[in-house]
Amino acid sequence: MKSKIFQPAGYIMHSKHFVISLIVLIASLSLTACGSFASLANRIPSLGQAAGAILPAQVGQAAATALPVMTVESPKIVTSSGTTPLSAYESALESIYAQVSPSVVSIHVVQAQTGTSGGQGFQHPSVPGFPNFFNNPGQGNNNNQPATPQYSQALGSGFVWSADPQGTYGYIVTNNHVIDGATQIEVKFVDGTTVPAKLVGADPDSDLAVVKVDNPGFALTPITLSAPGSVKVGQIAVAIGNPFGLENTMTVGIVSALGRSLPAGEGTSGASSYSIPDIIQTDASINPGNSGGPLVDDMGALIGVNSAIETNSGSNSGVGFAIPATIVSKVVPGLIQNGKYEHSYLGVTIVTMTPDLARAMNLPATQRGALIAGIQPGSPADQANLHGSAKQVSINGQDAQVGGDVITAIDGSPVKVNEDVIAYLADQTSVGQKVTLNILRDGQEQSVQVTLQARPIKTTAAATQSSSSNSSAPAYLGIAGQALTAEINKEMNLPSTQTGVLIENVQSGSPADQAGLQGSFKPVQINGQRVLIGGDVITAMDGNAIATFNDLQNFMQNAQSGQQVKITILRDGKEQTVTATLAQHP
Repeated sequence: MKSKIFQPAGYIMHSKHFVISLIVLIASLSLTACGSFASLANRIPSLGQAAGAILPAQVGQAAATALPVMTVESPKIVTSSGTTPLSAYESALESIYAQVSPSVVSIHVVQAQTGTSGGQGFQHPSVPGFPNFFNNPGQGNNNNQPATPQYSQALGSGFVWSADPQGTYGYIVTNNHVIDGATQIEVKFVDGTTVPAKLVGADPDSDLAVVKVDNPGFALTPITLSAPGSVKVGQIAVAIGNPFGLENTMTVGIVSALGRSLPAGEGTSGASSYSIPDIIQTDASINPGNSGGPLVDDMGALIGVNSAIETNSGSNSGVGFAIPATIVSKVVPGLIQNGKYEHSYLGVTIVTMTPDLARAMNLPATQRGALIAGIQPGSPADQANLHGSAKQVSINGQDAQVGGDVITAIDGSPVKVNEDVIAYLADQTSVGQKVTLNILRDGQEQSVQVTLQARPIKTTAAATQSSSSNSSAPAYLGIAGQALTAEINKEMNLPSTQTGVLIENVQSGSPADQAGLQGSFKPVQINGQRVLIGGDVITAMDGNAIATFNDLQNFMQNAQSGQQVKITILRDGKEQTVTATLAQHP
């Protein structure tokens, strides 16, 4: 067997190419100099006199003698301070690392592993969390017997947001998907100190979370925030984190693009209804384990939180994404103070206008804006009587919704693409605020005022706690789901106005599993996002209507462990009632 040869970066020049390469080198030096080749020749009286130069007439003589060694000294560009640009760049990177690394931590979590009733857990290959290692891979439920608890371990990154000057506590920011479902969290600092941490608050819709460490034993170093609006395409971007468990790793690139968006809330369930706007794209290497770590500028100031990569292999392909510091600075204080963050909610599904869509709606092909494809029942948009698309057409062989209102501005800020609406709501509004939408309806301009509400909570009923004083543990059903939308209703052949909670996952051995509730199994694309459909739809609990996940959460907050509940569901479009006995959370 032949042994492997590791080729160094660069290449080796063979001797038979030396003369040709030398001539090319001389020519290339002349071309890069100021002035013509003739001016260079004037400064060199005879090429034949140049050390080691060989003219055609001398080839025979050169063949009989040893070939002299020609030494070409590389020109050096020196700054006024006496350093080269490269050394100045290196010094800048060293300074960034020295400044930022004390703020960066590695995060180790232990998670309770859950799955659907078929034993298949959800994995998102584009999220760079460290790969899970299962102590005991989950199996499907057998004869409705409770499954043995499964646990996995994961690694991620984080950074110090704020700290008590006396060193008694500190708040650490990371990604929600790093700590999602964690039963144990540990934080390791750059000097190797490892301390336990507890979750303070998490927000799946921005993929951010905050954990707290108490009495770390030394003063913590909070990270510095960049100035709002200071991030530009082309500027240096530096990532520091824990890729593949390699702690305190720094990688360098640039800001490749701004204004990208990422699906939000893709954790346990795998479905997503919202997007995170203003995402920073970078080519700084981001790999599994970098999640939650900082992306900083050339001054060491935070510009984003590394969150995801675009990849076919599971590792870096030069396209990484970071949640911008503008969103971090809004969400994190709310998580620290209240344990949650309320996002402004309009309640629409929107798509960017294209020339094809415009022509299908008898509008000029140049019309810009965000077309309202769907409206969530009971949402602020519904209450303001905004109109969603009601007509389906075929454009280039693809079905498309047309006919709805087209948002052209929000509070006077122009809307050219759907991300403009999402970004404005995230950056410029708060719950309860009134906004004015400029719309096109049937080709006519109108203004509509809408009062924004808090975005509905999307969580798992398994984690909902009972408020009853007689219950020693949270009431537990064991599902993950989301409220129906017009798009989901269409995919499931339900009436467009149907409300309820679609069950996405049923935890093996849970009360929901024992009652025979069924999770979703069919993947579909809705507005470019992967959504699982086909599961049972909960429409009532003990006769109480369930239209949103908030309704289900409110019911569970007043339920008790051991209580029997009658659950009204839609299965394959037909109404059924099943009985489940709620349990204590495992």
